[in-house]
Amino acid sequence: MSHITTINVEIRDLEAVKEICKELGLEFREGQRSYRWYGVSVGDYPIPTGFTKSDLGRCDHAIGIKGNSKSYEIGLVKRGDAYIPLFDFWQGGFGLEERIGPGAKKFTEAYTRAVSVKTARTFAKSKGFSYTEKVDPETQETILVLRKY
Repeated sequence: MSHITTINVEIRDLEAVKEICKELGLEFREGQRSYRWYGVSVGDYPIPTGFTKSDLGRCDHAIGIKGNSKSYEIGLVKRGDAYIPLFDFWQGGFGLEERIGPGAKKFTEAYTRAVSVKTARTFAKSKGFSYTEKVDPETQETILVLRKY
């Protein structure tokens, strides 16, 4: 069965993706033109908006689990100035969802955090602010503090 869906995030920073791949035990496969999935759309799940059957399985870069040749992969498909991540969640992507979370929640949160931290660091440096970062032990939220003395 094929169950291709998009991950609810636009990727604009491939360096941030490379960082979070390491964090999540994934491997960024730069320039890989296809991603592993069921291999054929059998019509049991809607094709993501803006894509056709012939688009499925094709990408500009891929993300997979290092050393796991059975798991499905995330395909990053260039659309304008952003990448749309696609993956097949059937059977948990054969291990992929364990790494990226149901609905790719872990992946989305990690990417959002990485981009936010990078943006805050760049801003702080350009404006002469000091920058600190810590994780709240109760909520696991990242707290960014910028100060100018």
